[in-house]
Amino acid sequence: MSAADAGPNAETAGRRVEEVLDRLASLGDRAACEAAEELVRVLMEFYGAGFARAVDLLGRRPERPAREAVDALLRDELVAGLLVLHGLHPHDAPTRIAHALDALPQDVENTGFDPVTGELRLRPVSSGGCGCGGSRDAVERAARDTLACFAPEVTAVTWEPDAASGPVLLQIGAGPPGASPSGPSGRPPATAAP
Repeated sequence: MSAADAGPNAETAGRRVEEVLDRLASLGDRAACEAAEELVRVLMEFYGAGFARAVDLLGRRPERPAREAVDALLRDELVAGLLVLHGLHPHDAPTRIAHALDALPQDVENTGFDPVTGELRLRPVSSGGCGCGGSRDAVERAARDTLACFAPEVTAVTWEPDAASGPVLLQIGAGPPGASPSGPSGRPPATAAP
């Protein structure tokens, strides 16, 4: 693939930006808005093509450092967000959601994602410890922020109650295991006469 076939380069993008800015300066409000939209599209094409080329070049190298570099790029919130924005992120939404949830200060369970509505259902996982993972509000805020970068397909998060925080079922038996059904004296308990 030649450089000309790879999409816009710095020279053509710069020339197009200059053309759009010149039109923007000389046009009325409606036309200025249309020109501004085109400017955004041109810039998005330019740096989107750059990201695509970087990911492609790094992905073609079989050496371990290149793979580690790609993994580092995919773990970075800013780079991952840009790759998702351009449709260049190599992982699907469920994989990116799992990665985002792994980065939270408290363990949460993904109980379902609806790709049609964008709703993600989560449940806090009780750690059984001191609860030092942070307050529920902090965890919810961290989840929203992290998901916005790694999985913008998630448009709503519904929190389900922690399964361990529900009522505890106590089983009441006749006595401790191995205990005799007789009274303390070894005799069966007295019963009232009919």
